[in-house]
Amino acid sequence: MYVAHLSLADFRSYPAAELPLEPGVTAFVGPNGQGKTNLVEAIAYLATLGSHRVAQDTPLVRMDADRAVVRCNIVSAGRSVLLEVEITPGRANRARINRSPARAAKDILGILRTVLFAPEDLALVKGDPHARRRFMDDLLVSRFPRFAGVRADYERVLKQRNALLKSAGAAMRASRGAASDLRTLDVWDSHLAGTGAELLAARLELVEQLRPLVAKAYDEVAATEGGQTSAAARLDYKCSLGPDVELTPDRELLSAALLDTAGRVRRDELDRGISLVGPHRDDLVLSLGPLLAKGYASQGEAWSFALALRLASYELLRSSGDDPVLILDDVFSELDAQRRTRLAELVSTAEQVLVTAAVAEDVPESLSGARVDVMAGELRRVR
Repeated sequence: MYVAHLSLADFRSYPAAELPLEPGVTAFVGPNGQGKTNLVEAIAYLATLGSHRVAQDTPLVRMDADRAVVRCNIVSAGRSVLLEVEITPGRANRARINRSPARAAKDILGILRTVLFAPEDLALVKGDPHARRRFMDDLLVSRFPRFAGVRADYERVLKQRNALLKSAGAAMRASRGAASDLRTLDVWDSHLAGTGAELLAARLELVEQLRPLVAKAYDEVAATEGGQTSAAARLDYKCSLGPDVELTPDRELLSAALLDTAGRVRRDELDRGISLVGPHRDDLVLSLGPLLAKGYASQGEAWSFALALRLASYELLRSSGDDPVLILDDVFSELDAQRRTRLAELVSTAEQVLVTAAVAEDVPESLSGARVDVMAGELRRVR
């Protein structure tokens, strides 16, 4: 799979841009703030309907413009597909597939698959659980696009349930009748258990599949010249159901456990006005040997673990279809010489690799290929 052409209209800093691309490596080179990352961000947005840089869509639309359009021609298994997304802040995005309107923007998910490496990936190791939950869920959606709907359903249920917990808790503290709210809460408990179990079961299966891939990738990235690593990398799933519940990807058992646990902590939930049980409270625990990576890993070890997570994602995606498009956004400047060389070697065989770098010297020789210089939004192909 590769992107053959990218078109932008009012996306970020670009009033308009037309960029033909080829399989292999393409490096976008230029000083910071010139628009390199905007190009690869646009491609990744078509794959995920989200940005690795901002949580909302508003910054993606050029100042003084009403909307932005991202369009890509993708070649997969010898077939060409034209994808387009129209981004309008405050309104639902609109998408087209081969110029025909999609029913919903999420219908394009899964057509283009990307794996993006960026400096922000360090948050996967050192940051809050939210980053690691998003990592799992984004990967689930890339593999099985229907989970975009599961995730949206769960977030909607969670929002409604939290609002009800706040109102019922306030009514109880004010000694007003809250019986109606509590009866309604029973219904939302069932919704939370149902959608939460589906998401939780999928995450558990995902972690099992990722575990050996992450361990292998970490060894490859972090190994010294003698071929040794300081400790083995490991993934474990930490669930809000507590240590006494056996975690198995059985949706019915997980739904019953979520419902039971929600009932036992309801008093605390009413007091605090938030849902204390469910996938939104879970975490992906990263360990190096017996120690947690968060808090104990050195900067180099943390980078190796973050890279291992992305490399494992790439291997998992390519095992069930075409190679994803690999995007390395200003990563090499963050790595020492050894990790830079190892990462370049590991990704060099991908069908398409898109690299951004401030200077050409940041791109390892093993990733030599096409080069596009980017200056003030102007694109100039060098080779």
